[in-house]
Amino acid sequence: MSGTVLIVSLDAGVANLLRRTLTGYGDVIVFSRLQSAFDLIYNEIPNLLILDLSAAGNTVDPLRMLKEDPLFAGLPVLAILDERNPLPDWATVMVDDYIWKRDLEGDLVGRVQLCFLRSQRVVEVNPLTRLPGNISINREIQIRLDRKEAFALAYVDLNHFKPFNDRYGFSRGDDVIRIAGRLLLNVVKNKQPQGSFVGHIGGDDFVCITDPELIEETCREMIAAFERLIPTFYDPEDRETGIIESRDREGRMRSYPIIGVSIGVARTEKGVFSHYGELTGLASEMRQFAKQHRGSCYRINQRSHPQ
Repeated sequence: MSGTVLIVSLDAGVANLLRRTLTGYGDVIVFSRLQSAFDLIYNEIPNLLILDLSAAGNTVDPLRMLKEDPLFAGLPVLAILDERNPLPDWATVMVDDYIWKRDLEGDLVGRVQLCFLRSQRVVEVNPLTRLPGNISINREIQIRLDRKEAFALAYVDLNHFKPFNDRYGFSRGDDVIRIAGRLLLNVVKNKQPQGSFVGHIGGDDFVCITDPELIEETCREMIAAFERLIPTFYDPEDRETGIIESRDREGRMRSYPIIGVSIGVARTEKGVFSHYGELTGLASEMRQFAKQHRGSCYRINQRSHPQ
């Protein structure tokens, strides 16, 4: 059980104790204030947030804002409490477990292990990217449809990923998938910090949800960011030629270009769709149109925008 542990505390002594104790549990990152850590959280969702409520300043409102976002609702939060203060109102403080400050040295490791196990049992996320998976994606879409919201759903697919994976191996392929998830998360959350959603269907397929008026710019920025970064995953000689040689599904050797991005977008107005399958089907159809374009591209229902 290991991952990224994010610690938020104004108490340097507590922060140092936590860092020492949790060495070996993955990356341990310390911030003094929760809002200062938002960029990091959006870039790579941590496996656990440890929040020192005894000396963390005004963290209740930022924590509520974070946990009310469907993307971070499953982020486990372990609160550190000072026994000299009364217990907080759990209806307003959105934490999953707590530990007394006096018990940190003896009980911290056990509480952290329980938080990791609880998150694995309860939260349905993709283990590679830590993004919500299929169950969460479908639930999020259906909730918005039931509320008659107007939103845009984008289906994001990596072009020519299999030949890359075959040539360079699963480890480098996993790195590409991870970075694609982080890029999409960063672009979406920078464009719409509240009310947006990013999920990982599996493999090299992702989805995102934004307000309709933001989706085109989101698609353009995702494509631009990905195309700037993806060549760095290729060996120099392949990067210079812009192609790799790999076998197709019939076993024949073929030339494949650098990985690109195809995005299919379905926009909905209030009351148009009643089931998430209708909307995801339309987004998948638009993605197939996008894949017919040479290079990275996005397609939106009723409108086309080749890149």
